[in-house]
Amino acid sequence: MSKKSAALEYHSTGRKGKIEVISTKPCQTAQDLSLAYSPGVAEPCLAIEQNPEDAYLYTAKGNLVAVVSNGTAVLGLGNIGALAGKPVMEGKGILFKRFADIDVFDIELNSEDPDEIIRAVQLLEPTFGGINLEDIKAPECFYIEEELKKTMNIPVFHDDQHGTAIISAAGLINALLLVGKKIEEIRLVVNGAGASAIACANLAISLGLKPENLIMCDTKGVIYKGRSEGMNKYKERFAVDTPFRTLEEAAVGCDVMYGLSSKGAFTPEMVRSMAANPIIFAMANPDPEITPEEGHAVRGDLLIATGRSDYPNQVNNVLGFPFIFRGALDVRATTINEDMKKAAVFALAELAREECPDSVCRAYGNVKFSFGRDYIIPKPFDPRALLRVAPAIAKAAMESGVARQPIADMDKYVETLESLQGKSKETLRMIINKAKCDPKSVVFPEGENEKILRAAQVLVEQGIARPILLGSEAKIRCSLQKLDINLNGVTIIDPANSDKAEPYSNELFRLRQRKGLTLSESRRLITRKSRTHFGCMMVRQGDADALLAGIDSNYADTIRPALQVIGKQEGLSSVHGLYMMVFKKGIFFLADTTVCIEPTAAELAETAILAAEKARMLEIEPSVALLSMSNFGSVRHPQADKVRRAVELVKEKHPGLVIDGEMQADTAVVTEILQKSFPFSSLKEAANILIFPDITSGNVCYKLLHHLGGADAIGPILMGMNKPVHILQLGDDVMDIVNMAAIAVVDAQNCSQSQVADVL
Repeated sequence: MSKKSAALEYHSTGRKGKIEVISTKPCQTAQDLSLAYSPGVAEPCLAIEQNPEDAYLYTAKGNLVAVVSNGTAVLGLGNIGALAGKPVMEGKGILFKRFADIDVFDIELNSEDPDEIIRAVQLLEPTFGGINLEDIKAPECFYIEEELKKTMNIPVFHDDQHGTAIISAAGLINALLLVGKKIEEIRLVVNGAGASAIACANLAISLGLKPENLIMCDTKGVIYKGRSEGMNKYKERFAVDTPFRTLEEAAVGCDVMYGLSSKGAFTPEMVRSMAANPIIFAMANPDPEITPEEGHAVRGDLLIATGRSDYPNQVNNVLGFPFIFRGALDVRATTINEDMKKAAVFALAELAREECPDSVCRAYGNVKFSFGRDYIIPKPFDPRALLRVAPAIAKAAMESGVARQPIADMDKYVETLESLQGKSKETLRMIINKAKCDPKSVVFPEGENEKILRAAQVLVEQGIARPILLGSEAKIRCSLQKLDINLNGVTIIDPANSDKAEPYSNELFRLRQRKGLTLSESRRLITRKSRTHFGCMMVRQGDADALLAGIDSNYADTIRPALQVIGKQEGLSSVHGLYMMVFKKGIFFLADTTVCIEPTAAELAETAILAAEKARMLEIEPSVALLSMSNFGSVRHPQADKVRRAVELVKEKHPGLVIDGEMQADTAVVTEILQKSFPFSSLKEAANILIFPDITSGNVCYKLLHHLGGADAIGPILMGMNKPVHILQLGDDVMDIVNMAAIAVVDAQNCSQSQVADVL
């Protein structure tokens, strides 16, 4: 699938667009309705009428930001209009939510008249806690922001200006530290005179750069005193007395060059003419003014940053605006002032100088980041950015007198921020990144399936796994062409024509000859009847690291060949099934949901131990509850006795594992019930692994949680197999397949490590 097709499908599949509004209060009963609307809603209305500040108490205003645009300067697309810019503004809302849990309404105004935009935004003040101006062209954007900041009593922030300025300034501080230069002594050349360029120049001056040491260029050349062509009052502020008239002339001997212009604007000759240890921030997107390869080819002492994620030192606005607004909203700031912007700069600069945590390194393919020429700006997925920048903004707002609700306990505030960082999606991302560190080969018996092909594309492009597709090569190639998918280098095997067919058939016959399988039937299974048998044999013989199957077949037809060919681990009574249920605020593991129909106490204990091992493999510390209709002996029944005995068996084998039961489901997942009614329990807070007394209850529960509870169901994950085998469901989508493949790869990585440990 082409990038264009993938992008259009991403936005159009299911609920259209990228956002929705979700109720935060129950609205299920007549009582709920009477509180949410008439007559109950009159009470907060009257309270707000008496005290307008109560709007922050009774409405969502305090966590609601408007992303406002007229579409006149959208990304690299230019003036495409308000409506065409809406996908970008929705995307901005996603970033606010993802990185700082801030709610957003995107508002596209169909006007290029700055006064109309100003009036429209002013009228929105009762609704929002802050205004993020976006993709409005210069010079109108300067006038619009200035007027709104004068007349509104909530933060107004034009991210195209100040976001880029803040991130680049943080990088500049660290770059100067590394090359041993002081900001008040350097000469800076800024190429570009739009919103971002002017904001970057202003902030650099605010941090100590001497105005006379800054030269700004636009498409007409150097902005100098006395120039009349292409000037406006905003450019005029940067006009200097200088003999330079071109960018090439200005570059000679300068210490730093900022690029906020266009691809190729900086030439190797310019770089060569700069002072010793030159610094370049080539921030044009998607293509920088000069690439790091081009710059380093002429200067070994060059330190360079760009706006791209595939190069070191990315200047990425997402490091700024979510956290800046978070801090501003949390103290009900009336504005975002210069002190607050500088606070963000210093917080980000200091963060880059700290030791980078392993979680961030894993998020970028296990690359080790440490402060230096290739790491002067923190990474966007660094969870510490929220915890550093938002408090810095809040503190600066309080100290500068613009905070209407100062924070008394900053340590407590940081704890509150930590609670915003839901771990569920991060866990899935961690699994994928862990897989990327050492991709393994995953065989897909249903290699002709369109979803498998699209998932294979993701796996290859992201470096998660090395897919092996089983099926007719002609059919697969034809499908790839129709889907516009490039899978060059991916292994495609037709079992009917494979040179492995004969040895695989012989091995399958050896395994199953006393189970009623003839040699001719073995050959038929391997070459024609069952690609799953062929795939399982690949894993058994070491020709593939893991198998993922089931998208086109029922569960039994997939697991049976796996058990026959690969088998369970020695010493286990059975294999077991696990589902990972991903909620917004956390992850639960449910077992057994797919294999053991009526488990014995020993099998329940086995399930619990394997589930805990799987959670640890995925870097989640297990806390296990064995579920029953009984709470610690409240019901005397053979089923409850079985669960109680299973807990005893686990504690005998693994005394360090946090586990308890028998207990009812609400006891297991509600910390308050555990602590209040059962303080003696080994579980001190809600369990994250739930072991069901039989397959019926487990299977029913995971499907209800998935379809009615809104959880993403990842699985079934098979536990106890000799080698990694996992099952897909008939309704799985492409990302389900990708997630399962990542789990299979991590499984295979653990198998490899275990084998090495056994050898050692």
